[in-house]
Amino acid sequence: MAATTLSTPEPVSVRLGYLALNVVQALFFAVWTAFCVSCACVALLFWRKLPLIMARRMWAPPLVWMTGARLSVTGTQNVPRDRPVIFVSNHQSMLDIALVFQVLPVNLHFVLKKELAYAPFVGLFAWATGMIFVDRKNRKAAIASVRKVGTLVRQGRSIVAFPEGTRSRAQGILPFKKGVFVSALSAQVPIVPMAIEGAGRVLPSRGFRVRPSPVRINVGKPIFTEGMTERDRDTLLEQAQSAVAALYEEIRLPPR
Repeated sequence: MAATTLSTPEPVSVRLGYLALNVVQALFFAVWTAFCVSCACVALLFWRKLPLIMARRMWAPPLVWMTGARLSVTGTQNVPRDRPVIFVSNHQSMLDIALVFQVLPVNLHFVLKKELAYAPFVGLFAWATGMIFVDRKNRKAAIASVRKVGTLVRQGRSIVAFPEGTRSRAQGILPFKKGVFVSALSAQVPIVPMAIEGAGRVLPSRGFRVRPSPVRINVGKPIFTEGMTERDRDTLLEQAQSAVAALYEEIRLPPR
């Protein structure tokens, strides 16, 4: 893992300007999310898939634009359209969810930490659309979440997981956790590796300190699991982590 370098402190006038802008951005995030979730809950009454389409096409793009993220994407041609898959990615920022919704051309269900279930409006949307909440401190609940992932994939739904388990606060990839790979093996569905670089500069993991910056996303080729068994769990995990790390290195910008 590469070490971070100290950035040049911002002048006071710049910090104050960004503070005012960040207040406006935070208000927009809250109001836009509340509006979109309210619309999605109504849409859910008419078509189960519509709220997920709205998240991709309606909710996510304005949020990403509002941050000033200069987004570039490679590899979306690798996303299978004829079958459900499990996407696995590194995790840098809360912005990652909006980025992934915007970039991937399929409807998505996320594996989220249980704390997000209580987030205003976001938790309501996640609960209403069948997202999976994981309590990694509760083994029994975590196992139930792994089973739910497998069930949803077998029902034809694609899943996004951040198997690092937390947002990385430095450049590099943290060790992956095993749960989602058990789900992929039980459902015999492909793993699609993906790397995000730069989201942590746009919206760091601590506080709401938004700064415009390039964000790069790289989607890799599927790792097929047909014929593999649960005994291959560690092998699959290592293949996926190596693939995400390689994709990350292809798009990594030098530290500022």
